[in-house]
Formats: sequence, structure tokens, C-alpha cells
Amino acid sequence: MAPNNLDKVIDRLEHKIEDHQHNNLKQQQNNDGIWVFGYGSLIWKPPIHYEQKQIGYIKNFVRRFWQHSEDHRGTPEKPGRVVTLIPYDEWKNIESVRGHDTVTWGVAFKIPSDDAEATRAYLDHREKNGYTVHTVDVYSLEDDKVPAVKNALVYIGTTDNEAYVGPAPYPAIAKQIFETYGPSGWNAEYLLNLAEALREISPGVRDDHVFELERLVKKLIDEDSQKKK
Repeated sequence: MAPNNLDKVIDRLEHKIEDHQHNNLKQQQNNDGIWVFGYGSLIWKPPIHYEQKQIGYIKNFVRRFWQHSEDHRGTPEKPGRVVTLIPYDEWKNIESVRGHDTVTWGVAFKIPSDDAEATRAYLDHREKNGYTVHTVDVYSLEDDKVPAVKNALVYIGTTDNEAYVGPAPYPAIAKQIFETYGPSGWNAEYLLNLAEALREISPGVRDDHVFELERLVKKLIDEDSQKKK
């Protein structure tokens, strides 16, 4: 067989395998429902219908306030900042990895099969500002080798999406969060709720990025309160 023809055969086989895997996953979701991993507002504002939840963490990602929000915590004229997940291999080229968190804590929610389609539609709309669907394995505190949940859906604003804004100095991010409001409310509320929720789901959890922004925003709130007295 000629090399070009062989490449075409291999390409067709790879596409057939991908289609088969996709169909198997879809069939499994139809039968068993779906798991969705939340690492931002889903932690404290979960899907409407879920039958089980698993507190846990994912590997090889970091949580960062590097995504603009024009539809929830900001506006097109003055966007807020919300969290996304940055793959470790990308992140290590952006920030120093020394001393930073190595896992990302959150909550996985199991959506029953009867509500899976409606929940996906709801989440697709809720996360429409630059987020796409991916899958991750979720690990529990009790076992860091075998996932507690495999192939949970997760919404990620990848670094090539239109709302990705990337890093900035901590004081600048904190100021933007403090000053921004959107249809879903004050951007600072989003940050403070997230920080508090992380402490609740896993006391002792380490998330330097979130907690440093929380400290800076609380300082801005205190300073603003003093000015108004």
C-alpha cells in the first residue's frame, strides 16, 4: 500500500475510534446521568438538579482570575474578572511555579439522566462568555491515585478564547474586581464567596491566588468604608 493511502486509512481509523468513544460517552451519560465539576461559582451556586456531590480536586490545572466577565460580573464597557482553569504546562511558562498550589479543589455534582440535557443547556448558557466543555478526573482527599469521579464535565475558558485576559499585577486585578458590577451582582461578591466556599469544602485548602486577591479586595472594602464615615 502506498504511503499516502496508508495515511488516509490510519486517519479514517482514528476518526472512527474518536466517534466510537464519543458515542459511548454519550450513551453512558444518557443512562447514568452526568458529572459536572465546579471550581468557581458552581461551588456555592450549584446546578438546580443534582442527586449527589463529591468534594475533591483535579490535577494539572491552576485556578486563575484571568477570564473577563461581560455578562455576569461585569459589562462589555467595564468587564469583571472570574476564574478559569489554566493547564499546568501553559501556566508554568507564565508564572513561577515555586511555592504555588499544585491541585485545584472544587465540587463535582452528579446530574440525574432525566435532567442531564436541561442542565447542559442551562450551563451552556450560564458559561457562554468564552467557556467550552472539557472532561477531568476528580480525586478525593482519601485517594490521590484512583479518581473518585472519572470524566466529569468542566467548563474552561481556554487561553485562546475571546474573553481570556490573562495575568496582571495582583493590586490591579483586585481593583478591577472591587470596582466592577454586572447583571449577577458585584464582582467582589463573586471572589469573596469563592474564597469562603473553598475554606468550607476543604479546611486547610491552599489557593494562594484566590486568597491573596481576597485579602487585597477586603482591604479596598475597608478603605472605602473608612472614607464614607
